Amino acid sequence: MLLALVTISLDGYMAGPDITKDVPMGVNGSRLHEWILDPTPADREFIADTFAAVGAVVLGRRTFDVGLDQWKDTPYPAPSFVVTHRAHEPLQMSSASFTFVPDLDEAVTQARAAAGDKDVILMGADLTQQALTSGLIDEFRLQLAPITLGSGTRLFTGTERHTFEPLGAQQTPRVTHLRYRTTATATPSPPDQRNRVPR
Repeated sequence: MLLALVTISLDGYMAGPDITKDVPMGVNGSRLHEWILDPTPADREFIADTFAAVGAVVLGRRTFDVGLDQWKDTPYPAPSFVVTHRAHEPLQMSSASFTFVPDLDEAVTQARAAAGDKDVILMGADLTQQALTSGLIDEFRLQLAPITLGSGTRLFTGTERHTFEPLGAQQTPRVTHLRYRTTATATPSPPDQRNRVPR
């Protein structure tokens, strides 16, 4: 299953403004992940179950560029496929490797093959938006943090209208875990927006 696993603020941001390598979540964006940094027992169980189920990761080049120094490894202990036009030799890390692929569909195909019967996780706002437009995402798992950021990187942008089927919710003192199955896209993006590759 291809999953978008994202923590967002109450006002819809998945990162704060001014993202850099030194501030990979943007200004104040680290507040989104307080549930990971100081998890409750329920959050800790969610994290453990997620890591156990991940078989591969697909991420954008910007996410790779700003995240690598923080992770010092692949973001999950699984093969990771970076969608980018900039060619790069495979990069072996301690847990798994990064493979650089110039096309989103091909990256997803390779990730599904590598994952076997486990899940493929998407990382990065631009990549997630492209995958949603292309109908590739099976399920969103949103962690709704009880904060607002005011500005930054939104998860959902543009003029598209999507329909989702609620699958479940779990509230903890730090965050609310939400699950939605993607079902339909009523208003598609213009064709020239469908095949953009994250820089």
